[in-house]
Amino acid sequence: MRRLFPALLAITLVFGVTGTSLAASAQALKERSSNSLVEFTPPESFLSGNFVGDEVEPTYVFGKVRDFVKSRSGPTAWFIEEGEKKRIESHKAESGPLEYTLYLEEDSPGKTFYYVFVDRSQANSAQWLEWRKQFHKSKAQGQYAAALAVFEQAALNGYTVDGELRFIEENGELHLKKPEIFLLEDLKFRPIYDLQAGKAVER
Repeated sequence: MRRLFPALLAITLVFGVTGTSLAASAQALKERSSNSLVEFTPPESFLSGNFVGDEVEPTYVFGKVRDFVKSRSGPTAWFIEEGEKKRIESHKAESGPLEYTLYLEEDSPGKTFYYVFVDRSQANSAQWLEWRKQFHKSKAQGQYAAALAVFEQAALNGYTVDGELRFIEENGELHLKKPEIFLLEDLKFRPIYDLQAGKAVER
């Protein structure tokens, strides 16, 4: 057993306790540097929450963020922009709910993906709309009214949405497809709830 310990220690140092390689590719290191990304542990409310792949005209709810992470074939890690992390750390609870952007890195041989999420687990549907008014002013109500209605109905049916997949990058290039379409067509990731039909997706 004593002879095995150094070997086991070496394996742990290379692959980590979860089996995920600690060695990042050159592309991943480049992306982290250019976006000022630092490691971050998302809150449980976000990881265990459902997410959508379209902010304005969502069609489906895609289940838990954690399940999406598990579905990826390459090593994954969560990151956040350094400035966003500082904003979270200085945020006071009495200031109201906070939204922020998170980067899920999938670093596979030859391909590095970044799935860029927004954590909205602190806000209910009404607060979600109020947050958008900061950026879209008076246009927010008209632009997001339909999405708000389907989100509220989904919540009543037991499918609360706590995250949004905003865009996807591959090797530094932005995918032109909407994330929702990319999830369905390229990743074959099945949704769990049809927002337009107002019911669970049949398996």
